[in-house]
Order: sequence, then structure tokens, then C-alpha cells
Amino acid sequence: MESALIGFVAMLLLVFLRMPIAFAMGLIGFLGFGLLLNFHSALAMVATVTYESGLNYSLSVVPLFILMGNFVTRAGLSEELYTASYAFLGHRRGGLAMATIVACGGFGAICGSSLATAATMAKVAMPSMRRFGYADTLAAGSIAAGGTLGILIPPSVIMVIYGLMTEQNIGKLFIAGILPGLVAIGCYLCAVIGTVWVNPEAGPPGERMAWPRPVPGAEGCLGRAGAVRRGDGRHLWRHLHADGSGRHRRRRRFPVRAVAPRPGLAGAD
Repeated sequence: MESALIGFVAMLLLVFLRMPIAFAMGLIGFLGFGLLLNFHSALAMVATVTYESGLNYSLSVVPLFILMGNFVTRAGLSEELYTASYAFLGHRRGGLAMATIVACGGFGAICGSSLATAATMAKVAMPSMRRFGYADTLAAGSIAAGGTLGILIPPSVIMVIYGLMTEQNIGKLFIAGILPGLVAIGCYLCAVIGTVWVNPEAGPPGERMAWPRPVPGAEGCLGRAGAVRRGDGRHLWRHLHADGSGRHRRRRRFPVRAVAPRPGLAGAD
């Protein structure tokens, strides 16, 4: 018992010294196993565990989820998720915090990691909330709370590991996590609403985004849905004439010429 506590404390010290958790746990496990038995067996155990873990097909989904999250981040989808959430909620009190939570839910449905979700959305949402004067407690709390959705909304790395350890159906675990994830998002939004109701200065409203709207009297844009202008009307889309199949066609006018009868054909009857 005492050796276990000493090993745990040593692992925490290595983590506080900024050693990666995986290497800290591996080093303490290797030293503890070597001191209890012998270091020859400890070396053999390290080789066996590393080989079996590296070739475990079931665990290969974990780095793939992380890789997918990196692809999404590099592609700029995290910013697009936050922008879409901001368009619906940003103009309300606490709207930026609520948009952050919704965007975290969307990003968690792609990545599956809470740490990656929180780190990504912190880079996207924190500058905007500071620019609008949000309280640091509300801003940091919304990012931290939204980050927990990464392991709840499928696909989830924790659900995969739990299913492998307990020999449960991972697909059913993913399905079971959808409703709790949506309930958690709703509860977080209610918490933000309650916070700004008690302290309105903690989450001032953001700018309202202008929605595209049709120009009165214009025709022929996007399948005859009307010409569209954005915001203050400075940007006007071009008028496109499309036929029923969705393909654009050109209207060309040809001059009408009188065709004279060919000699020898007249009176051939």
C-alpha cells in the first residue's frame, strides 16, 4: 500500500514537472514493477505491452478521432461552427457564451475528445467574448463546460475505451449518448441564461448579424427565388436566368431571313 502511494505521488511530481502523462505513468510503472520483481521482467513487460497496445485494432479508433479533429481544425470548420451558432444566439444576452456551448457540441460530435474540444473553442471564442466585455468567469466556464460535451456526444473516445474494457456494444453506447448530450447542452444554456439574468454585465449582447433577404421586384436568382442582397445592400448578387432543370441558358436572338424558293423546285408538282 505504501509503495503504491509513493508511486502515485512520484507520478504527480513528474506531471507537475511537465512530463507527458503517458510517459510519467509508464516510467513509474516500469520502476515499480522492477523494484517489486526484477528489472529483467520489467523490460520484458514493457516490450510486450508496447507491442500488444500498438497492434490493438480496437484502440486504433482513438488516434483516428484525434486526427479527424485536427483535420477539422485545420480546415477552419471550428470557426464556421462558432459563426453559425453566433448567427442564431450572438445578439442575445450571454449569446456568445451560448454560441460557444453549441459550437462545442458540434465540434465534439466530430472529434470525440474533451481536451481537443476545449482547446480549439478557446482559441475561437475567447477573443470574441473578451472583445465584447464578457466576464472571465462566464467565458472560461462556458468553454470548460462545453468541452465536456466532447466525451458525451458520439463519437466519443471514452465510450470506445469503456466499451472495450467492459465488452459492451460501442454502437449502442454511441446511440445512448445522443439524448444525454442534447440534455446537457440545454442545461448549459439555461445556466448561462440564469447567470446573465442575475448579472447582466457578465454577458452583454453581441452584434446582430444581417440575414440575406430578397430585393423587391427582382427576379431570376437561384432558381427564380429573387435576387439577394446582404446586410446594407452594398453587395448585390448577379441575376442568373435558369431553366427548370437548374442549368443556366443563354438567350440568343437570330435574325429571321426570308427563304427564297430554289429554282427548279417551283412548279415541280
